[in-house]
Amino acid sequence: MLLSSQSGMTVEVLGTVIGTAVQGQIVGMANPPCIPVAPGDNVTTEGLNSSLLLGQEVNTTVFSPGITLDQTKTAYMIASGAICSIYVLCAVVLFLVKEKKESSRPRSELMSFWQGIGLVMGHGPYVRLVMGFLFTSLAFMLLEGNFALFCCYTLGFRNDFQNILLVIMLAAMLTIPFWQWFLTKFGKKNAVYIGTSSVIPFMILVVCVKSNLIITYMVSFAAGVGVAAAFLLPWSMLPDVVDDFQVQNPDSRGHEAIFYSFYVFFTKFASGISLGISTLSLDFAGYMTRGCTQPENVDITLKVLVSAAPIGLILIGLVLFRSYPIDEERRQCNRKLLQEQRENEVDSETDSTELTNMV
Repeated sequence: MLLSSQSGMTVEVLGTVIGTAVQGQIVGMANPPCIPVAPGDNVTTEGLNSSLLLGQEVNTTVFSPGITLDQTKTAYMIASGAICSIYVLCAVVLFLVKEKKESSRPRSELMSFWQGIGLVMGHGPYVRLVMGFLFTSLAFMLLEGNFALFCCYTLGFRNDFQNILLVIMLAAMLTIPFWQWFLTKFGKKNAVYIGTSSVIPFMILVVCVKSNLIITYMVSFAAGVGVAAAFLLPWSMLPDVVDDFQVQNPDSRGHEAIFYSFYVFFTKFASGISLGISTLSLDFAGYMTRGCTQPENVDITLKVLVSAAPIGLILIGLVLFRSYPIDEERRQCNRKLLQEQRENEVDSETDSTELTNMV
């Protein structure tokens, strides 16, 4: 189960790396020019958004560095086509994978969908794991979602942000084997604490130290290490929750899909919350679309979104993980009990088959 978690997470991050590399490098070469705005100009966010309609005129005047909006649209179309091809390839691979047949062990009594959800949501370890994962994943999504703007406007690395994002994803992919070894050596809860909190000093460093490209790359690599820990470790803990549920509810089976589907749902829920928080915060701060510079409030808001807010969410998540009750001893005990149950079921099936043949 640990190996499947590592393999699944590695493939997921690898796909994200490929998507980041494809879109970042293609679109990064065709960024539309920024719009210079004097500090005293009365330009609202809506006005700058509407300026996209006048993009042809703006890009062919004094602000144009040789890239038009048509070229930018073409770059986005090429990038989206490449990513769609990757999706199709992944779907073909998934179609070719052979599904393992279910065992013939007896099923539990039929219950409604809502009864199954109530039973799953009433399992304490699952609720604590999901809530902790919700806060930590929201923290890293806020960091990732706003880091590009932070690099462009606060740090001034407008032409390097796609490479910085690529470093984050590469670091996440390369450190997954390390975290897999770490959790088997020191336990999953210790790995969650150390792995998730390892990025906090770098979050503080990036907003406290004067703009420096080397430090930014260091922070990006550390963020990637934290991303690997924050997403791999909860996924590796989910099978333990399912095993614990089966031990406590031996007569209720077939609920694994609910465990995993709600886990994915909360991931997407965190992504939506992150997008909403970022959009509203920047709008209130006076963010100007495609502006060459931003108001001081935007810089402060970006610092909060990539440092203070993620740190607070990580700390809340770690407190929730602290109450997660499945330690290494309980996990091993559950695995032993389930193994004994399976062996008893196999023996019962064998005895039934022999009795049938004798009759």
